[in-house]
Amino acid sequence: METAINLKNKNVVVTGGSRGIGAEICRKMAACGANVLINYHHSPGEAESLRRELIKDFGIKAWTFHADIASEDQIRHMFRYVDDAAGSLDVLVNNAGYETIEDALTMKLEAWDGVLNVNLRGAFICAQEAGKRMVPRKSGVIINISSIHDKVARKGLVHYCCSKAALNMMTKCLALELAEHQIRVVAISPGAIETTMNKEEIERFGREKFNEWIPLGHVGNVRDIAWACAFMASDMAGYFTGTELYIDGGYKESTIRYDPRT
Repeated sequence: METAINLKNKNVVVTGGSRGIGAEICRKMAACGANVLINYHHSPGEAESLRRELIKDFGIKAWTFHADIASEDQIRHMFRYVDDAAGSLDVLVNNAGYETIEDALTMKLEAWDGVLNVNLRGAFICAQEAGKRMVPRKSGVIINISSIHDKVARKGLVHYCCSKAALNMMTKCLALELAEHQIRVVAISPGAIETTMNKEEIERFGREKFNEWIPLGHVGNVRDIAWACAFMASDMAGYFTGTELYIDGGYKESTIRYDPRT
């Protein structure tokens, strides 16, 4: 009886995979036996260090590739590289994301486009490229990393929230279209997750505030997201498609700050 997540010899692409949640997704995929392509935009050193770590620790194949997920040409070039390096593609994790804090009434359209071009347009182009490679094999999984802010509005992030809401609808539509080819499409929506990059921001804002607001009482860890991705990529999740999985400790359900009981 199989009791562990098995991704042995699967080929996985993780966009925005060099740090934070993306890097941990790469680690957990490799820990389960997958070969991993680490896409990066701004951090070649971190990507190369992670590549060496995955090969050393897990004995899998790993590659790095620089591509701006806002660029159609760079995305398509990356997938051609996957063809040459890996030979096939089993799993795409659309993890690359971008946000800025903007006042809705003064936001320049360049800021709107910048966020939508990565979080939605780029994710769609990646899904197109992955799907074209998966259809002939009648197998594959596309995982879109969304956010609880697909449902929970937030000041200063109208463009980001809209991009994630649209990403979840894209997930459902692609799930319907690709199901006949046995390709599954799912979304994973993190809440407040601590990374190396945002740890200082959490402390500055007040970790105790998050811990009070989150029903489970603590900020999440990148491992929480990464293990869910590995599970969703595996045959264990073979009946999941069109699903949105919220990993937030109950955060999005806890917006009213009172308890009517005595």
